[in-house]
Amino acid sequence: MTATLRTDLELPLRFTDGWSTTARVVSFDGLVDGREHVALRLGPAVRREPLVRLHSECLTGDVFGSARCDCGPQLRESLERVAEAGGYLLYLRQEGRGIGLSAKLDAYALQDAGLDTYEANVALGYGEDERDYTVAAQMLQALGERRVALLTNNPDKGRQLAALGIDVTRLVPTGVHRSASNARYLAAKVRHGHLNGHEGASVPVTVQA
Repeated sequence: MTATLRTDLELPLRFTDGWSTTARVVSFDGLVDGREHVALRLGPAVRREPLVRLHSECLTGDVFGSARCDCGPQLRESLERVAEAGGYLLYLRQEGRGIGLSAKLDAYALQDAGLDTYEANVALGYGEDERDYTVAAQMLQALGERRVALLTNNPDKGRQLAALGIDVTRLVPTGVHRSASNARYLAAKVRHGHLNGHEGASVPVTVQA
């Protein structure tokens, strides 16, 4: 199934800390899950290797500024870094690592009782991470991008994109946005294979057979 571009228009962005930029927001038809994912095209044109961030929706962190996770700060950082380098931020409607908002809040309650973020998902009958990046590969292909550098601390994103036919040349980690409220959450992510977030470092992508 092939995705196609639906709408491409200018979107001025402005944040409360004073940073602003202008993006092109792109919507799509034909995505396999039928959801309304969008891409933001930012910064200078890049011919061979755009910097790409796959950002999963987090209402609590992105909109309400929740300190339980690092999603809001990662979104803010990613937009600025992609705008500097040239590339795309794909905003994916995969709340709670793919389990949805209500289930994510159920998982928060289990975390308050002592489970970590992955254990809580499993206790609710879900996988540790339910996200599938097929739509992200579709979006990149529709945009004409098949070779990218990926801005992420999560190697699974790179492995999935590579398996879906996107040439991921390297992973570029984001910074670490640690606080007293999210320290356990971030430690759990590292235990489950996330990079430590040393900004400026990059690592190759390997695809497991």
